Amino acid sequence: MSAKVWLIGAGPGDPELLTLKAVRALGEAEMVLIDDLVNPEVLEHCPQARIIRVGKRGGCRSTPQDFIHRLMLRYARQGKCVARLKGGDPCIFGRGSEEADWLAEHGIATEIVNGITSGLAGATQCGIPLTLRGVARGVTLVTAHTQDDSSLNWQALAQSGTTLVVYMGVAKLVEIRDGLLAGGLRADMPVAMIENASLPQQRECRSSLGAMQQDATAFRLKSPAILVIGEVAAVAQPVLMASPFKVSYLSRPRLHGP
Repeated sequence: MSAKVWLIGAGPGDPELLTLKAVRALGEAEMVLIDDLVNPEVLEHCPQARIIRVGKRGGCRSTPQDFIHRLMLRYARQGKCVARLKGGDPCIFGRGSEEADWLAEHGIATEIVNGITSGLAGATQCGIPLTLRGVARGVTLVTAHTQDDSSLNWQALAQSGTTLVVYMGVAKLVEIRDGLLAGGLRADMPVAMIENASLPQQRECRSSLGAMQQDATAFRLKSPAILVIGEVAAVAQPVLMASPFKVSYLSRPRLHGP
């Protein structure tokens, strides 16, 4: 058997959002390296596998990335079917490309299995369309946590004309607010803060750019959470699906400008 590693997106948390391809790959896996944000219920698809927890969480003790690389390499070279199971999508703030490149340099083939990212799932569960004809013609996914802790170009993001979905931003709400206001966004620009996307304990807080830091404090917003910033964050459409989440129905946003 030729060595191979599956880099699998487990989705945002709801185990029913796992793809059929991910289920098949997990069913073949002998070793599964699992991140902290993966719902343990997903593991019912790989009862035959040895599970190794290699979690990474902001502000917590994390498994070093070099160690994760070496584990994947070791087991792949032993001829085992290895699955690296990540929350969300491996290539959206998930280091999937970095891991695939590193393994390729060491002669190990990889296959990436996409997963639904939390920014999409959380917004959908709250009835928010990330793009909406006549309101938002695009969406930008961005992380507020950079490797070198440098600031993002908030002015460019403010002027992009797209819905902004910010990951890992709970600890940087003041920076996000001040940067986007300085870049030209209105203080009353709608914001939705969504915690634990797609899980039964999902919570949402609707606010505005100018007030989001104060509202997040009152709401006791905690990670993992995503921010949806833009006119669409004032929308709540009926969601026709079996869901434990309570959705607040708000009016369609009034367009600003010409």
